Amino acid sequence: MDVEKVFHMNGGLGDNSYAQNSSLQKKASDMVKHITLKTLEETYISTTPKSLGIADLGCSSGQNTLSNIRDMVETIDKTTGKLPNTRPPEFRIHLNDLPTNDFNATFKILPDFHQALNHQRRHRSPNHDSSVYIAGYPGTFYGRLFPDKCLHFIYSSYSLHWLSKVPPGLYDKNGKSINKGSLYISESSSPQVSKAYFDQFQEDFSMFLRSRSKELLGGGRMVLILLGRRDRSHVDRGNSFLWELLSRSFATLVSQGEVKQEQVDGYDSHFYAPSRDELEEEVKKDGCFNMELFEMFEIERNSGAYMSHGTAVARTVRAIQESMISHHFGEEILDNLFENYGKLIDEEMGIEDIKPISFITVLRKL
Repeated sequence: MDVEKVFHMNGGLGDNSYAQNSSLQKKASDMVKHITLKTLEETYISTTPKSLGIADLGCSSGQNTLSNIRDMVETIDKTTGKLPNTRPPEFRIHLNDLPTNDFNATFKILPDFHQALNHQRRHRSPNHDSSVYIAGYPGTFYGRLFPDKCLHFIYSSYSLHWLSKVPPGLYDKNGKSINKGSLYISESSSPQVSKAYFDQFQEDFSMFLRSRSKELLGGGRMVLILLGRRDRSHVDRGNSFLWELLSRSFATLVSQGEVKQEQVDGYDSHFYAPSRDELEEEVKKDGCFNMELFEMFEIERNSGAYMSHGTAVARTVRAIQESMISHHFGEEILDNLFENYGKLIDEEMGIEDIKPISFITVLRKL
């Protein structure tokens, strides 16, 4: 399966869209927003460019992306107001995601966004005359996207745990998966499965760092937010356990005759939750960045009145994984699959909390 041609968040504004089911990601980015904005402010103060280049890698579609832009523009406007003889810069903001992403959903709301943003800026500073330019850059960030030294700040939220492809090491010489019955690394997986995922992570993340080191100016920074794991073990009651529950949901469909076991055995995720040590080692090997900050955090459980936590997680995962699952299995299984998944999560949460963790790290270009 060609991930670059198939994988995308659910577009539009419907019930199963990413725009309607990304509140958990928004909650997480808001938890560390103070770090993101402080890093942007420090980067701007140290360079004070007349034209500030910002890229959002893995931007997806919907209001989350534009909310981040609004916060960034507001932060820089306030900062320049404190600096003597300094006017706000123009903003060059590049929204990046895979070509299959629903960029149109974002572009359709850009006129209203621009109007509201400019109104707010004039209210804060009637004499401001800088502009905000927003463009889409479709393509994989596991490779070059932008010209040399054109960016000051890069932001990526909940994207870098997605690999460029399903690890080739998961398949034997006959093209059969060696990780039968599991979608990701599980207790039943062999050491070769863990190695296959780790090897693909190393290849992808090293390419990501090499590419960004050419596109960032000296002193430029990256804020990266991604899912991770606590220690060397690949199996825990966190991100890997959520994949295990999705595997169990597929097993239920197999028992009901809705899918064949061979289909499930042939489906593997293109996901990897690295440890802190693994991230640090790749940054060290690359040699172009200094890791200025690294923090681990947990997203608080959803406590909405209209749906259970399991349902909220299931809808979030569906908005992310539907394109891949429907391509392999067909669309007709989706409703039952994710209904089962939500129930399993709620059942397990009643026994013991599931605690997926996230990382935020700040890298400065040397």
